[in-house]
Amino acid sequence: MTARCRHRSLAGLTLLIALGAGPRLSAQQPTAAYEYLLLATNRTSTMQAEMQEAADAGYAYAGLMGGETAFGGSEVVVVMRRQPDAPPRFEYQLLATTKTSTMQTELQEAGDAGFIYRGQTVFSTTFGGDEPVVILERDRDAMETDRFEYLLLATTQTSTMQEELSEAGSDGFNFVGVTVASTAFGGDEIVAILRRAVP
Repeated sequence: MTARCRHRSLAGLTLLIALGAGPRLSAQQPTAAYEYLLLATNRTSTMQAEMQEAADAGYAYAGLMGGETAFGGSEVVVVMRRQPDAPPRFEYQLLATTKTSTMQTELQEAGDAGFIYRGQTVFSTTFGGDEPVVILERDRDAMETDRFEYLLLATTQTSTMQEELSEAGSDGFNFVGVTVASTAFGGDEIVAILRRAVP
């Protein structure tokens, strides 16, 4: 599959999003304008570069999903947003591997460097199986923030995952995300990520 990456700026269709949480908005409630940028690629290495380029332009991560698109096939899709004239603030790391043991190591290295988990998904690779994808973020304005210890749990059985989650919870780990992926090495796996603050 030929690697492709595209981004679509939605700045021309600037959306007015109310800061209030409720569906009913009064005329007195303040609103903020956001510019959106949609990134889509079938190579995770390309996505990290595109995300960082957007972050350098003031955008911040808003959400992601992996799946089949009409023109790109299996892709990772990331939405980023910014307020007009927002200064660069964030740095991003995107981790992707078919081996959960490798993901655990990379997660911890990122955590030691001050990166914080933001989201995860899966998408099909050209080499077979699904590739778990994790996005982490570091705030340039808060480099001295707390560090985290990460724990990745992967199993093919929900009963085993229940036991491992309970054990991790008793050790102070906080659940942050879960995906189900059919990896080339592990078969159908449930992959859960947890973290706890390092004193």
